[in-house]
Amino acid sequence: MANSPIVRDVLDNGLRLLTEQMTQVRSISIGVWLTRGSRHESAPRGGIAHFVEHMLFKGTSSRSAEDIAQAIDSIGGQLDAFTAKEYASYYIKVLDEHLPLAIDILADIVRNPAFGAEDIEREKRVVLEEIKMVEDTPDDLVHEIFTQGFWEDHPLGRPILGTKETVESFTPELLREYFQAAYTSENLIVSAVGNLSHARVRELVEEKFGSVPRAGERVAEHPPTVVPKILVRSKELEQSHICLGASSYRQDHGDRYASYVLNTLLGGSMSSRLFQNVREKRGLAYAVFSGLSAYRDAGSFTIYAGCANEAVGEVVDLVVEELRGVKQAAVPDAELQRAKDHLKGSLMLSLENTANRMSHLARQEIYFDRQVGLDETLQGIDQVSPGDVQRVAVDLFKDQALSATVLGHVNGLVIPRDRLGLG
Repeated sequence: MANSPIVRDVLDNGLRLLTEQMTQVRSISIGVWLTRGSRHESAPRGGIAHFVEHMLFKGTSSRSAEDIAQAIDSIGGQLDAFTAKEYASYYIKVLDEHLPLAIDILADIVRNPAFGAEDIEREKRVVLEEIKMVEDTPDDLVHEIFTQGFWEDHPLGRPILGTKETVESFTPELLREYFQAAYTSENLIVSAVGNLSHARVRELVEEKFGSVPRAGERVAEHPPTVVPKILVRSKELEQSHICLGASSYRQDHGDRYASYVLNTLLGGSMSSRLFQNVREKRGLAYAVFSGLSAYRDAGSFTIYAGCANEAVGEVVDLVVEELRGVKQAAVPDAELQRAKDHLKGSLMLSLENTANRMSHLARQEIYFDRQVGLDETLQGIDQVSPGDVQRVAVDLFKDQALSATVLGHVNGLVIPRDRLGLG
């Protein structure tokens, strides 16, 4: 498994192709990845990448939306897509014998979208409901408010879905113009994993994607500046939702492995410090966890907790105490080993699935321009020492680094800046 054959290939038009053969399965997961996401939009066009992703399922010049759905259903396949801050993905999982049809459908939707005016108006209503759903899902909403404040006035801080105003402004001309500028061969990666032969996949991809035009519009990327702030938003909810966070490392940073271990032992598992101290020992929160977001030139380390309205202050104090603690004392060996084993185990389990492996290949290509093998990753995790974890904690959790967002029925709640001091 460790040295399974990953092949990287580039078509004449610049499109990148990655395949990995897994002969022990009968399925193939294949995805078309676009190296453009919501961070590459201008503010007035916020949400256009996500909207175009929706529109690509609404029919092509030769297939209706229903035709696409029936073609996939008739072979028991699974078709899905998503848009992220720095990329978008369209992928299908099928039995190996249906690979030609899978590539045909993927090529059709990412090359020949119809962008029908009526479909666009209908889809606007769908996306506006999706935006309202975030408003009604407080644990999503608190992260959205936090991110907008954390990376204020920067595309990474803007919602992937866009806003009511931007979505309503989309026209067929605008969508087509965006599509032609973004969906070019240099911005596309095709990634396939499963019971396949590289030569056969290449032949099919060449046939369907070989004529995609190469040139598109260049987009500039500027790293965001973070100004830590404290935001309290009152909303009639049964529970308060807290997000605390600081800047973290970009995707390819040398200390990334140490930051993964730090995240795991702070709030990334059931034996983590936050879970044990906030939930198990004090019973203050049902959900409490930490997470890392990493992009090309920036990252964030966030901690989320949902708790009773009157417990907000106590939960914030406990989290701050844990962050100080991990800076002040080296992590005990047994705890460090547990965090490493958890990380390695969850990584290896996730990579048993062809769809996850296919995503993994594409993301490595996007962020590293090479395949970082599983052995290299496991070795990177193994080499993290207690000193590394403490050094990274000191680096990330600087005294005035914390931003905080609280959403809930907390009228008049004030969190003074010194309460978040990590000195």
